[in-house]
Amino acid sequence: MIQRILNISKKINKGKVLMIYGPRQVGKTTLVKSFLEKTKLKYRYDTGDSFEIANNLSKCTYQSTDEHVEKYDLIVIDEAQKIENIGTALKLMVDRYPDKYYIVTGSSSFDLANKTDESLTGRKSVFSLYPISQLELNKELAKSELRSNLDKYLIYGSYPEVISRKKNSDKEFVIKMITNSYLIKDILEFNRVKNSLTIYNLLKLLAFQVGSEVSSTELATQLSVDAKTVVNYLDLLQKSFVILPLYGFSRNLRSEINKMNKYYFFDSGIRNALISNFNKLEDRDDVGQLWENFLLIERMKRNEYTSFSTNYYFWRTYEQQEIDLIEENSGKLFGYEFKWQKKGTKAPKQWTENYPNSFFQEINTENYFDFVM
Repeated sequence: MIQRILNISKKINKGKVLMIYGPRQVGKTTLVKSFLEKTKLKYRYDTGDSFEIANNLSKCTYQSTDEHVEKYDLIVIDEAQKIENIGTALKLMVDRYPDKYYIVTGSSSFDLANKTDESLTGRKSVFSLYPISQLELNKELAKSELRSNLDKYLIYGSYPEVISRKKNSDKEFVIKMITNSYLIKDILEFNRVKNSLTIYNLLKLLAFQVGSEVSSTELATQLSVDAKTVVNYLDLLQKSFVILPLYGFSRNLRSEINKMNKYYFFDSGIRNALISNFNKLEDRDDVGQLWENFLLIERMKRNEYTSFSTNYYFWRTYEQQEIDLIEENSGKLFGYEFKWQKKGTKAPKQWTENYPNSFFQEINTENYFDFVM
């Protein structure tokens, strides 16, 4: 089993709910069950898929709470977002039994967060679990092994079950299954999704435009729906861990563009499954897009897992000068340009003139390890 970055034993605290977000199939349940196998705490494990459990907890009464909690040291609820009134139920548990531990998981930050934000203010800690990161893989594999498998990460992604399969055909089968049977299915469960074909077509449009600026109005025109629907679907896809938006950076200089966003996929395998393209890298014309998506997401995982706080942007001017990623932290700006082949790229002239104290670096296949680890 691949060692994940989240160490539950170091994250749980009495009287607080540890909330683990992340898409289906990234290993939330496996991680929790692995912890339960080793813990000395007397625990109760349930899932929101159970009608009986969901019905009982949703009552939010002292009796239903006591019956569920009183005999145990640790309460675990998997897929907790499926339980109505889960926020109020958890608040009751914590308030009545502040000397116990609580863990809940959810495959949608939107649904679970909405149901718990107000109820659990000051009573929770949150951790997001993503497909396997290079940072985690490096605990098991040498950098030479990671480099030799780079094409597989770009093509098939980094879901645990995908990585564990040896044959490319098996990897392709698994990521297609995850895309169609879990990820898309979860999204379509939301009441905000009125047309399953529209959101699927939206995902395909985004998949073809990774790394390009996207207009919600243009997307709406292509899909023959109103722009508000597209904006709602984009928000839902972000909070369901499918896509990550990147906003344009600007200090309001006349030459800078910041009205449109770029969208990246949390997993490149999902992206490739949506467009049915699992060709080898040498047979593709989108290697630059895959590389850009890979680096951005791995950097985001690395920063979040190491508790490094930063803002993310891209930068472009009307004169077509651009930088793929801008990080803003500690009062400083750090620019990164992503190149599959080493080019020796220099910072754009307008960037250095307007932001003379900023940092700039090209990230390529020769130097990417430090960037993602």
